[in-house]
Parts: sequence; structure tokens; C-alpha cells
Amino acid sequence: MPKKKKTKADEAGKPGHLGDFGSAIAALCEEKGISKEKVIETIEAALAAAYKKDYGKKGQNIKAVFDERTGGAKFFLVKEVVDETLRDFVTEEELAERAEKRELEKAQGIVVEKAEEMSEEEKLPRYNPERDLTLKEAKALKKDAVIGDVVEIELEPKADYGRVAAQTAKQVIIQRIREAERDSMYDEYKDKEGELVSGIVQRIEGRNVFIDLGKSIGVLFPSEQVERETYRMGQRLKVYIAKVEAGSKGPGITLSRIHPMIIQKLFELEVPEIFAGTVQIKAIAREAGERTKLAVTSTEEGIDPIGSCVGQKGTRVQAVIDELSGEKIDIILWNDDIAKFISAALSPAKVIKVDIREAAKEAVVTVPEDQLSLAIGKRGQNVRLAAKLTGWKIDIVGAAPAKAVETEEAVVADAAGEAIVTEAEVKTEEAVTVAEEPKKKKAKKDKATEAKE
Repeated sequence: MPKKKKTKADEAGKPGHLGDFGSAIAALCEEKGISKEKVIETIEAALAAAYKKDYGKKGQNIKAVFDERTGGAKFFLVKEVVDETLRDFVTEEELAERAEKRELEKAQGIVVEKAEEMSEEEKLPRYNPERDLTLKEAKALKKDAVIGDVVEIELEPKADYGRVAAQTAKQVIIQRIREAERDSMYDEYKDKEGELVSGIVQRIEGRNVFIDLGKSIGVLFPSEQVERETYRMGQRLKVYIAKVEAGSKGPGITLSRIHPMIIQKLFELEVPEIFAGTVQIKAIAREAGERTKLAVTSTEEGIDPIGSCVGQKGTRVQAVIDELSGEKIDIILWNDDIAKFISAALSPAKVIKVDIREAAKEAVVTVPEDQLSLAIGKRGQNVRLAAKLTGWKIDIVGAAPAKAVETEEAVVADAAGEAIVTEAEVKTEEAVTVAEEPKKKKAKKDKATEAKE
């Protein structure tokens, strides 16, 4: 006897098989990036709303339990067991009036202490026959029922629903799925807060730049943009996720191109030693679009932290500079000795000495006078970044070279009363000698000519 060919209905009837409805739910979960439990919960809420619209009563709490394999559902009327002494009826209209009154009081700024205003009877919860059961009624349904229990009374399942009920169910599903999708995106990008991501400039509205991050759109506000950078439609950018907030239209994602941590994230991408942790970035000081100072150290002997960051022929640091539109980057060696660290932070200027004032957390740095402008930097940028990097207040003092000091001094006599000739005077005499040498040679030549004649 030939074997009967299995139909889709037979397959769907198998235990554990999803069926068409279950497959549709799985596809929806994958497309929207939301959990299966959330979709099932949404469907149950929609079915309960539709059932209540056509077959329920106002004030009832109806629960639906959906079977994803068969596509069927069971319905329950949910009631809470309350004390018999609270058999004081309250209508939905009365509850609505109370809520409206409270809202009006809030709008008018009226604050009333309800606990003082209400009597003892009014403080007690009111009995609602659509939502509540007395203990006697509850025991008829459930023998071990006690006050506070929730009793579920199964309702007759219905297959036919009106147009209004179907529309209600549809709106509930659309709304809940949107909310679930927003929550899913919020959770995903909240986990990425403080990370570097790649995006494409989608549109520019005024000075706000909207960047497509894949599943959501982030905003690069003017305050988070580098002044010297220009952005164009379709441009690919690496941006730092500075803040993620929940919003009614999806997560509000604030992006940044000026945050100091963008430097660390870029170096983590380019330098394997930093990503692995053998080279650490200890401090960053940045003036976006202009210059950055980076203090690095090594956790293992034999690894050059500065060389690792610079790379062969500067390829690694150059990749970071290119991403930051040519921003200058100074990489210095971290040192626990604050005097040495401050000295390194002021590079490329050469430092003669550093005087530390621990109490005030200040440092007075002496540099050669010809290096003073280099130590301070353009508009004070170098010393300002060094102060940010070290966390110390830095004062720069110029020291004149020894020969310059001697030039300014008058001729001084030593203990024997003999004059000391300064180096400057020696050089002056040498210069005079060199200048007069041609004149002496010419005079000798003239005398020789006269002798011949």
C-alpha cells in the first residue's frame, strides 16, 4: 500500500511545529529585532481588546492566552478576591470623574493631602463587581481562595468579531509592535553608548547633521561638531555615541566628533597592542580640530608604547590623523614622576627644571628663553593641553642662556683686581679681527708695490 503524502496541515499538527502562524511570528521577530515573547504578548493584548469590544463589559479585565502552533486562543475574566466589608459599589463614571478632578487640581496647582481629607471609609478600596470577587464567591470557584488572590474565570471562545473589534485589535498590534521595536533599538544603542560607530550622513538640516547608523538615526549637533570640518550627503564618518535617550519616535542618539574618547577608540582600531591591553592610554587632552596630546605606557617589558602607536613609518598614527581631518597628535610617555611627566607633556619644548608645589598642585617650569614661545604654544595651546593632560597648573618661566647673562653684566673684577673678559667680548674682538684682515692685506700689497717701483 503506497504511503500517504504528508500535507502542510499534517505537519502543522505535529507537536512542536510552528505552523504558518508561528513562522510568521518568527519572521516578524527577525525583521523587527524584537523578542518572540514580546510579539506573543502583543497578540494576546490585541485579542483581549477585540473580545472585550464585542463580548465583554466595560470595566472587565479580560486576559487572552494565545497558542502559536494552532493560532487559537483562550479567554479568561480576571477578578481579585476582596474583603466582604468593602461591598460598596463604584461605577466607571465615578472613577473617571475622580481622575478628571485630580488632573484639574494638578493643573491649578492645588495640592491636597488626601490622607487627611478622606475619612477612614473613603480610604478603603471600593468594590467593583466587574473586577472583584468576595471571599464567599471566590470559594465557590476555588476552594482554597484567600483575600488578595487573583481568580481567572474561563470565558466562551468566540470566532466572529465585528469590524470595530478587528480594527481595535489591529491598532493594538501596530502600537505594541512599534513600542517593542523602539524599546529594542533603545536597548541595543544604550549598550553601545560610549562606543565608536560608523555611519553615513543622511541629511543636513540647518547645522544639525543626521547620520544613518543602520537601524536608527543619530544627530550630530553643532556643539559636537569640529569647527574646521565640513559634512556632505552620503559621506561616511566615524562618530562617538555620547548619549542615548528613550523617545516617542525611537531612541534619541546624540553623536560626537569632539569627545576626547574618540581618540582612544580610533587608536584601539589601529593599534593591536592597545586593543590587547599591552599598551595603555593613561590620559588624553584634546582641542578638537587643532591638537591632541596622548600619554601612553606599556604593561609589558620590551614593548615601546610610543613606537606601537606611531607604527612603521607613522602609518598607524597617520590613519587616525586622516580620520580626524589632519588634527595634530602628540604621543608622550606616561611617567609616575610628575616632574618628568610635566616635562614630557610640554614637548617639543626642552625643559631645564620643574619645581613642584604639591599643596597647590602647581608646577613652575623653567625653559630656555629661546624655547619660551614653543613651550607656551600658539595662543597658549601647548601649555594648556599639558595642564589638561597632567591635571596640574603649569607656569612657564624663561631662563636666559649663560652667555646672555654675561653680556648684560659689566666687566667684573675678581679678588686679584684683574678684569674678566666675557665670551661676548672675545667674540667681538674676533669679529673685529676678521673684519680688519682684508685691510691689512691691502696695506701690505701697497707697500710691496711701492718697493718695486
